[in-house]
Amino acid sequence: MTGTVELNLALQGGGAHGAFTWGVLDRLLEEPWFAIEAVSGTSAGAMNALMLAEGWRKGGAQGAREQLSAFWTRIMLPAELTGGGLTGSMGALWESLSSHLSPYDLNPFDFNPLQQALEQLVDFDALRRQPPFRLYIAATEVETARLQLFRETELTPQHLLASACLPTLHKAVAIDGRHYWDGGFAGNPVLYPLLADSRRLDLLLILLQPLARRALPTSAQAIADRVAELGFQTTFMREMRAVVLMQQRLRRRPWLLGALERRFRRLRFHLIGPDETLAALHRSTKLDTRRSFLYQLRDLGRAQGARFIARNAGHVGRRTSCQLKHYFL
Repeated sequence: MTGTVELNLALQGGGAHGAFTWGVLDRLLEEPWFAIEAVSGTSAGAMNALMLAEGWRKGGAQGAREQLSAFWTRIMLPAELTGGGLTGSMGALWESLSSHLSPYDLNPFDFNPLQQALEQLVDFDALRRQPPFRLYIAATEVETARLQLFRETELTPQHLLASACLPTLHKAVAIDGRHYWDGGFAGNPVLYPLLADSRRLDLLLILLQPLARRALPTSAQAIADRVAELGFQTTFMREMRAVVLMQQRLRRRPWLLGALERRFRRLRFHLIGPDETLAALHRSTKLDTRRSFLYQLRDLGRAQGARFIARNAGHVGRRTSCQLKHYFL
């Protein structure tokens, strides 16, 4: 591929599993053709979007790689806390506690290690003044269930904490008199601003949950896991189904020549999803920040990114590289 291709990116959330997206981005950022117009991010996807933008602002693609690495390294558990096998079950233990006690009981001072990491790693003033591309950071307004998108020109640490606020772990984040929970309840990831407000036609989806499960969940744990997964994926599936149906209908009506109609006909979609190893992980591992685990996810992401490049780099900028009808209709 010669020259650069500007992509719009939609980054799904999924707690510590977001280290997989770190790996995907790390591999893509090595490609000289890879450029970005806008990024939509939810929860861990929002963190990756922010670090991608801040790093790019400071040093282009290589700066983005370094910034992503600095963030994920920063949130890793200290080595002295990762021995003895205890931390492998910490996510499950916290999940069990939070099913009986609220964060207002378990964490009354609302300690969140992400806040300090964000404040120390990101110059929010500089990013607001000189963003390298557009950002759409998703959060869910608690009182109304409305999706709220925070833009690159207004971002503070609180906006990112709002996007990643799991209500079983942290108190709702208050911003301008409104309260927010994790953006995954309203859009994971959010697509419409990338589809309607962007100039470029290529949209790359980087997902942390498989689009389909082969096995029927029958145990209590498997059912609970699938219910939780559906709660963070249904809005995205509905939005993608609407997009695919609209494309099909517009292609049957070529006489509709408005700018939006022409754009939707020509949109090109690309997808990088989890491999079988990531898809098989228990949902409690989304709270697992052990160094070895996060590096494993990063390496899985790099491998998936490399597969995408080998198979589909020639499609980017030319045509859709994934069978959308197969997944969404």
